[in-house]
Amino acid sequence: MPWCLKKNTELIARIKKLEGVIWSPSLGVWHLPDTPAYRVRFGIAPAVVLNENHKQSILKFERWLRSRRYSENTVKVYAEALKSFLLFYNDKKAEEIQTDDVVRYNNEYILKNNLSSSYQNQVVNAIKLFFSTQGNRKLDPELIHRPKREKLLPNVLSKEEVKLILNAHENPKHKTMLSLMYSCGLGRSELLNLKPTDIDSKRGIIIVRQAKGKKDRIVPLSEKILGMLREYYLKYKPQTWLFEGQMPNTPYDERSLASVLKQALAKANIKKPVTLHWLRHSYATHLLEAGTDLRYIQELMGHNSSKTTEIYTHVSTQHI
Repeated sequence: MPWCLKKNTELIARIKKLEGVIWSPSLGVWHLPDTPAYRVRFGIAPAVVLNENHKQSILKFERWLRSRRYSENTVKVYAEALKSFLLFYNDKKAEEIQTDDVVRYNNEYILKNNLSSSYQNQVVNAIKLFFSTQGNRKLDPELIHRPKREKLLPNVLSKEEVKLILNAHENPKHKTMLSLMYSCGLGRSELLNLKPTDIDSKRGIIIVRQAKGKKDRIVPLSEKILGMLREYYLKYKPQTWLFEGQMPNTPYDERSLASVLKQALAKANIKKPVTLHWLRHSYATHLLEAGTDLRYIQELMGHNSSKTTEIYTHVSTQHI
């Protein structure tokens, strides 16, 4: 637009979750693309109403996804991506859309608005799945190309920086959350979906249930972190979730967790644009640098393919 938000950690955390958001290193701000959907969302343009046939198509697609047990987050992401595409062809019936129309959408909407390749890939996933299930003979899902994959390296903190971050908070709840994320390589949602019963203190493990790809996995739990968890549990006595919000039996808010990290960065005087996922990347990289076998790291991270795990060899100081 550019829409810019700065100096408000809560708003920044919320804006970073929106599709198509990009970081401007020169201006030091986050930008949102100038799209009809965002103009409506932020109240700067009249709403563009999706035609009734497209609405029903999206609802039918959502029901199909749920029947296949796709996660609610995936259902939401795919439905929004499909809505963006069908809104572009609002005056055209879905069964009349052809393969070349996808190319035109990519050029005149995705590229024109400088949307990310990851967002484009999400739209491609939604389009492929939607048209393969609704049987449009004019559009061949197999002919829809994906954007060339970006070769981005994971962001990794040094052990010294991690130590500063984990020791920044005096609050045992905040300290335990960040320490658990790093020491077990947990993602944000994996941490917030933990329940007290997922901690097996006798075996020294944590059971991460229904993580990405709806897979359970086991990660080791150190004695030091187990001690922190016991201290935290005695003080806060969580009921349903291991880390609960202000209201009992409700999970800790994602934005609040991001704010906990931001506060730790400020206290540690770390200026890098660190996100919660950096802790997970740092965990894997530090294991690799300590000589841990790559196959074992793959299991701990829950990666389907070893190729995903191999990216850490490019940022490990042991391999440079």
